[in-house]
Amino acid sequence: MASNRSQGGIQQLLAAEQEAQHIVNAARSAKLARLKQAKEEAEREIAEYRAQVELDFQKKVAASSGDSGANVKRLEQETETKINHLKSEASRISQDVVEMLLKHVTTVRN
Repeated sequence: MASNRSQGGIQQLLAAEQEAQHIVNAARSAKLARLKQAKEEAEREIAEYRAQVELDFQKKVAASSGDSGANVKRLEQETETKINHLKSEASRISQDVVEMLLKHVTTVRN
């Protein structure tokens, strides 16, 4: 009888151990599923953030390149104006410069 009781106790312990193992396995599975879900959510949030940052960057690039085109045009106009001014000044004083150079080259000093 004692043998039957001890056998029954052992059987109960084995059953309890198996049940505990199933509970632990279920908890591990639930934990892994939650980790996988959290990873997917994080990747989705990262993708959304990356897309938003890329959109902001593209807007800034578009805005600055538009400004860049305007700046280039403005600089070209300023440069052209300065070149025209220098040409007109050079043509205005070129005769005086030629006369001054000829005077100094042809004058002999002792």
